[in-house]
This record gives sequence, C-alpha cells and structure tokens, in this order.
Amino acid sequence: MFVHIQDLHFKYPNARELSIDAFNLTINEGEITTILGESGSGKSTLLRLIAGLEMPIKGKIMVGKDCMCSQLKFVQPEKRGIGMVFQDYALFPHMTLEENIKFGLLKWPRKEKQIRVKEVIDLVDLKGYEKRYPYELSGGQQQRVALARALAPRPKLLLFDEPFSNLDADLQIKIREELRVILKTAGVTSIFVTHDQDDAQALADKIVILRKGKIKEVGSPDKIFGTECDVSERLAVKPRVLSKI
Repeated sequence: MFVHIQDLHFKYPNARELSIDAFNLTINEGEITTILGESGSGKSTLLRLIAGLEMPIKGKIMVGKDCMCSQLKFVQPEKRGIGMVFQDYALFPHMTLEENIKFGLLKWPRKEKQIRVKEVIDLVDLKGYEKRYPYELSGGQQQRVALARALAPRPKLLLFDEPFSNLDADLQIKIREELRVILKTAGVTSIFVTHDQDDAQALADKIVILRKGKIKEVGSPDKIFGTECDVSERLAVKPRVLSKI
C-alpha cells in the first residue's frame, strides 16, 4: 500500500456531527481512487485533511513511508509533497502557461526547471501554447495547465476536487479520458472526488462511496456499478449525477 488512512475523524467547529467518521482506506502506488458522494458527504473535507489544510480530531495518514499526521505528529501542507487541482484551476491570469507551471518549481535550479516544464507540457499535449495566457485557452486546455502545474514538482500524491464541474458535458467526456491516460503515463497516485457516477466509472481503479462522512462501500468500478439502480439506492440520490442539495 502507498496511502494508508487509519481511523480518521474530523468535525468542524460548532458542528453537531462528525464530517469524517472512522474513515479507513488503503491505496496502492499509481492507483486512481475516486471518492463518490453527494454534496455534504465529506468528500472535499477528506481532501483537505489529506492535504493538511485541516487537522483531524484523531487518526493517522501515511503517504509512502512518511507519516503526514497522527496523534503525535502533523506535517504542514507545504512539506507534504502533495499536489492539488482545484475546481476553478486557480491559474494566475497575469502569467503565461509556462510561467504558471514554473510557479511550483521556484526552488529548482534553472536548467532542471526548464527540462521539467518541457516534460509536463509535452505530457499534457500543450506544446506550442507556452506563451499563451489562461484567457487565451479553452476550458479543457486550462485544466491541463492546472494538471501540468500540479505534476511538475513530482508530487507523492495528487488530489482532484471535482475538476470537471465547470466543463460542459461533451468536453467533460473528452477530458476525463485524457486525464486517465495522463495520470497513468505519469504513474502518479491520485485521489479524485466527484458527485458524478460517470466520472467515477471512467477514471477510477477503485471507487469509495461516501455518505455522511462514512464509507458505505469500496470496490472496483465493475463491482460498484453492477447496476445504476443499485448505486443510486446505496447513495440515496438520483442516478448518474448525484444531488448537490
């Protein structure tokens, strides 16, 4: 196992119930894991805990051989070696594609930085766009820039917080197919949260169904998606796209 999350608990201040309740999960190196659940199920909270943006009440998170947090230890976000791709991509509008990618490599030697930027630009198939600004790129291209920026520092783990939510349906289908190929080519271990069953089915090696902070089921896409009806009933939401209510 590469990622090991053990007995994780978390509650927001003034909340009555736990947002994450006794969460346990193991992920193999290079595996793409999708956390599937409706809005309020705890998906984004889980990512924030893994990234170090929140501190759990109890529990342990291991990435590789490194302990990120436990009852005795808490590693700050910038020291975890974990990358994150946000819903809105968070690109700097005043920076070119190339400059956006370089931003995550500020401490790298100049020569190594140039080599790495070229590598990730080639990986996401954006060669020739280096000098363009975000507003000159399509939504799909912007997402690939965000992915390239996250991949550039060679993170141990890459987290995705519903990165397809701002794309139209046709582009969403195309991008999620491209994303799986890119992640598998890079060999990076990834966690992807979504409320969309189609995204989960297309991307994941492993799917975790989350409801009210608790794991309801874990399995391969083939196991989880025996029938749409079964999945939606277990989630207690509408099929295909989970309710945002």
